[in-house]
Amino acid sequence: MNILGISSFYHDSAACLLQDGEIIAAVEEERFTRKKHDFNFPTHSIRWCLSQGRITPKDLDYVVFYDKPFIKFERILETYLMYAPSGIRQFIQAMPLWLKQKLWIPELIRKELAGYSGKILFTGHHESHAASAFYPSPFNDAAILTMDGVGEWETASFGTGSGSNIELQYYLRFPHSLGLFYSAFTYYAGFKANSGEYKLMGLAPYGRPRYFNLIMDNLLDLKNDGSFKLNMKYFGYCNGLRMTNARFERLFGGPPRKPETAITQKDMDIAASVQKVTEEIMLRMSCHVHAVTGKDKLCLAGGVSLNCVGNGRILREGPFKEIWIQPAGGDAGGALGAAMLVWHKYLGNRRSADEKSDKQKASLLGPSYSDAEIEEFLRMSGAPYHKLSSQDLPDKVAELLASGSVVGWFQGRLEFGPRALGSRSIIGDPRNPQMQSRMNLKIKYRESFRPFAPTVLKEEAGNWFELDRESPYMLLVAGVKEDRRLRCEDAQEGFAMLKLMRSVIPAVTHVDYSARIQTVKKEDNPIYYNMINSFYKKTGCPVIINTSFNVRGEPLVCTPRDAFGCFMRTGMDYLAMGNFLLDKKEQKQPEGNVFRQKSFELD
Repeated sequence: MNILGISSFYHDSAACLLQDGEIIAAVEEERFTRKKHDFNFPTHSIRWCLSQGRITPKDLDYVVFYDKPFIKFERILETYLMYAPSGIRQFIQAMPLWLKQKLWIPELIRKELAGYSGKILFTGHHESHAASAFYPSPFNDAAILTMDGVGEWETASFGTGSGSNIELQYYLRFPHSLGLFYSAFTYYAGFKANSGEYKLMGLAPYGRPRYFNLIMDNLLDLKNDGSFKLNMKYFGYCNGLRMTNARFERLFGGPPRKPETAITQKDMDIAASVQKVTEEIMLRMSCHVHAVTGKDKLCLAGGVSLNCVGNGRILREGPFKEIWIQPAGGDAGGALGAAMLVWHKYLGNRRSADEKSDKQKASLLGPSYSDAEIEEFLRMSGAPYHKLSSQDLPDKVAELLASGSVVGWFQGRLEFGPRALGSRSIIGDPRNPQMQSRMNLKIKYRESFRPFAPTVLKEEAGNWFELDRESPYMLLVAGVKEDRRLRCEDAQEGFAMLKLMRSVIPAVTHVDYSARIQTVKKEDNPIYYNMINSFYKKTGCPVIINTSFNVRGEPLVCTPRDAFGCFMRTGMDYLAMGNFLLDKKEQKQPEGNVFRQKSFELD
C-alpha cells in the first residue's frame, strides 16, 4: 500500500511516501527549488518521492494533507473580524493566495497527481505533529507533547500514544502561542521570524536574563501547568504585518534591531531572557503532561521542539525517563506524520516498536547519488578530482581534518529536517581554536557568534559530554565534561567571551560550556562513523565539527551541482563527494564562474 503525505502553504513544504507503513522517502521542497523554507506546493518533492518508490500517481492508495485548510481559514477570518478594521492590510495581503489556491487543495492535488483517483484525506495540524513524534519513536506507550506557532486554532497539544492509537486530549489555542512568542522576540532581535529562531537560541548564552521579570510581569500570565495567556496588547501578529508593536518597543526601550546591524549587549540580554522564559514554559508543560498521563516516556514535535536547549533541560530536570524528538519537528515533519496517521490510526494497521531503534532511519530519507552520477557531473564540469576506494576515503578525510583542513562532506541520502547529520555536512577539527571563526566568516558567511555542533562516536559521548544517552538527531544540548574543560576568566561580557578557550575542543564548546550534540553509530551511517573513528585513532579525539553543507540563507545542498557550487564559492579546502576527493587548489576559477555568483536571501 502506498500513502503520500503532503505539507505546504505555510513554510517548509514537504512530501513523504510510505509503502506498507515503512518510510521510503521524505524531503523538503526547498532542497530542489533552492528557496529556503519554500512554502509552495511540493511538486518536486512529490515527483521525487514517487520515483524513489518506483510508482506513478495511479499507484497511490491514499493522499493525505497535514492540516485542515477550511478551519485555518476560519481562524484567519475570525481573527480579522475581532481586530477589524486595524488588520485590513494583513487581511487583504493574505486573501488572494487563500481564494486562488489554499482553499482548493483537493483540486490542486488531483491536478498535480494526474491519474490519481483515490481518496484525499486531511488530518489536524497538531495531530500530524503528534503522529510524526510517536509513530517513528522506539516507544510502544508514551506521552506526546506538541508545541509550535499555530495550526488551525491550536498552538500546543498533549495526549498519549499506545500501540497504533494516538489521542490528544488537551490544547492551547491561538493567539496564545509559545512558537509565536519566541518568533516575536526573534523579529525584535533583528532576525527573520520563522527562520532565525535558532540564532536567538545561539545568542542567548552571551547575555544575562535581565528582562526575565519584565517579560513575566507584562507579556504573559503563566500557570503552574505550563499553560499561559499572552498580553496581546504588545504583539502585532493578529492585526499587523509585524510580530511586535509600539507598546512592545516602549516596554523594551526602543525599536527592533535592524537586520545586519551590530548586535548589542541589550540584544544578547533580550535573547537570554526570552530563552529562559521559554525553557520555564517547556519544563512546566512537560511536568504537567507527566502528571496527567502517568507515562515515563515523552515524544516531542512541532517547531518549538527544535529548541534543543529546552529539550536538554526537559531531559535533565523533567520527570520523564526517556524522550524522543522528531528531527523534522517543524511543518515538514507534518507530511510524515499525516501519512503515518493514515496507516496506523485511519486504517488500523498494527504497530510494533523496538526500544533499541526508531523507525526514522537516522532521518536519511532524501535523494542520494551514485558514484557514476557524481563522476559524470564532475567530468561535465571539468573539475579535477581524485577517485579513492570506499575504504581509503574515510582515512584520507580524517588525515585532512587533523592537518587543519575544512572538508565538504557529501555522502549517501540527504537528511530530512533542518539538521545536517553526516550526509550533507561541512566538517572540521574541533581542537583548533581558530576553526569556529574561520568556518563562520570564511565558509558559512554568517555571524561570528554562532556555535558549531559536534558529532561524537556514540560509545565515546559520555567521556566527552554530560550525556548518558544517544542524541542521533542533534536535538539535545548538554555540557562538555568537567575534565575536558579549561580554566578561564569569565569576567567578559558579550562577544568578548568568544576569545576564551573553554575546553580541549573549543570550536564546538559554546560560551556556557554547552554543546548541541550529535552521536553517531556505525549501523546508521557507516562511512561517516568510519571517518570519525579514523580521526579518533589519529588524534585521540572522537569528536569532529559538523555544520550544515550550505552558506547562510541557502537550503542544505541536495545535488552534486549544489555541493560543488557551495564548495567553489566558499573557503572550504576539500570536497569529499561519494568516493571522489576534490582539492580547492586544483580547481579552475575563471572570472564570472557561476559557482561564485549565486546568492541567497539572508535569514
